[in-house]
Formats: sequence, structure tokens, C-alpha cells
Amino acid sequence: MPDFTTKPANFYAAGLDRATHLRKDDAWLAERLNDSSTRFVPVWRGQNLISGGTDAEPHAVFLTPQEAAIADAVLLCVLEGCAYFAVDLSSIETPTEAIGADPAAQFVDLRRVGPLLPRVEGAMLAYARGLAYWHSRHHFCGVCGSPTKAAEAGHVRRCTNESCDAQHFPRTDPAVIMLVHDGGERCLLGRQKAWPQGMHSTLAGFVEPGESLEEAVAREVYEETKITLDEVIYHSSQPWPFPASLMLGFHAKARTTEIEVDLSELEAARWYERSWLLAHKDDDDFRLPRRDSIARRLLEDWLGR
Repeated sequence: MPDFTTKPANFYAAGLDRATHLRKDDAWLAERLNDSSTRFVPVWRGQNLISGGTDAEPHAVFLTPQEAAIADAVLLCVLEGCAYFAVDLSSIETPTEAIGADPAAQFVDLRRVGPLLPRVEGAMLAYARGLAYWHSRHHFCGVCGSPTKAAEAGHVRRCTNESCDAQHFPRTDPAVIMLVHDGGERCLLGRQKAWPQGMHSTLAGFVEPGESLEEAVAREVYEETKITLDEVIYHSSQPWPFPASLMLGFHAKARTTEIEVDLSELEAARWYERSWLLAHKDDDDFRLPRRDSIARRLLEDWLGR
């Protein structure tokens, strides 16, 4: 079993108090929104505000109540007595100017800097990005089509049509991701055309309605490679709000090993020897998945790194 305390996934941080019990406390929320110690996490068109760019030691940029007063806020958490809220600045063409941010700060894709951020900052930025994405796509009720409005500190959107009054909650798409091995010294890796040059990774796919996680693992592996499985063992999970997934990681032992690639899903797939993977250095022909991904962790744990 992997050690989650010493090697947690990126975008996850233990001890983040989401303050669920305070989301309906309007008085507490109003007080926190105006408290000088409160900080706000800005999101702009799916990107987060970072100081230091993508250099070796980037950090999240948090706003004060005065700087964040131009946008609605969504409660994220309470950390060391300080409340943190997310604010979506996507409607503003020049957000860094609007909030008076340091010229050295810039909005960047969190995946570019995630592994370099302090763990709590990375988790908080991913959380903010996920909620901002959900809000941006639920301005109208899916039941009757009327406009919705945010409630409960931004964790509910309620239909404004009184005869409907439907409540909508943030949703996460479950996706399975699996390192398939042969029970010995080989593992299965595939490649999609859309990926960066040379990148190979584990297989993955979304869970379908009425399907268990284990069934989803077996189905996806068979659909993409025609390999059947003997054993599916849960490994760990990772928040992946790009845009709205929870990655559920598994190690799976193959029953069959002959590969028949579904070219509508993958460009290629093959078995790789453990010794070759340990000795190989990333190049344009073959490189491992990104370091902030659960795919990389699944692979490295199997390799014994």
C-alpha cells in the first residue's frame, strides 16, 4: 500500500478545513468578507495568479478584501484562522491591472507550476479553479432553463424560478486511471496523438453511469487494447480540475498480453520492461507523463522509485 502521508498527490493537502458548517452562516460570511486578514484566490479563464512565473520557486498570489471587491466570492476554506475565498475575474480583459497586481505576477495554467508550489497553495488553487469552472457553466437551471444564483457561500446554485426552485451542486467527473502490468517485469503504456511529443502514459477513461470503478478499469483497458484483466487494486486518487475530474488510480494485473490498439483512442500501446524504463532518459521519442500527474505516481510506485 502506498504511503499517502509522505507522498501525497499534487493538488491535495491534508488538513484543509472546508468550513462546511459555516457556509449558511450569513453573518459570519459577511464579517469574513470584510476582515483584513481574509484572503482571496483569483481565477481568470481557468488560470491562477502566480508570482515568479514558472521559475523554480513560484508562489500563489492572494488578494486582500479591497483588491477583490470587484467580484463575487466563493468560500474555500479556513486555514490557520484565516478565511480564503475564490473570485472569478474572467469577465475582465486585463485582470492584473484591475486588481493592481504586482507586474511580475501573471495568470498561468496551474499544471505548469503545480509541482513547484507549496502543497497547500497548489491544493487551494486547484480547488478555486474547479469551483470557478462549475459556476461558469451553471448560470441557468438544467431543469427549467431559468437563471440561477449562488447560495451557501457559492457551493450551491439555486434556480430563481420560484415554481422550480431546483438546487444545483458542484459536480466532479470520476475517471479511472490504471497502471497495467503483467505480474512480472512489464507494464503497459500508451500514447495519444494530442499529447506532447514522445509522451507515453497509463490508460485512463471516464466512469459510465451504473458502472463500478473496477468495471470501468477493465472496460477501458479492453476497449483501448483488447487486454483482459485478472486483478484490479485501488492505489490512490488525485483532484484534477482540468476541467472537472477526480482521478481514481489503480494497479491492474493483466490476464492476457496480446495488444490490439483501438486507433480511435490511442496512437500506440506496448509493453515496457521495468529495467528499460529505469534506465531511459526522457527524449522526443519517449518520455514519461508529467510529474504532477497521478499517472506518473502510479508508474513510479510500480518501478519502485
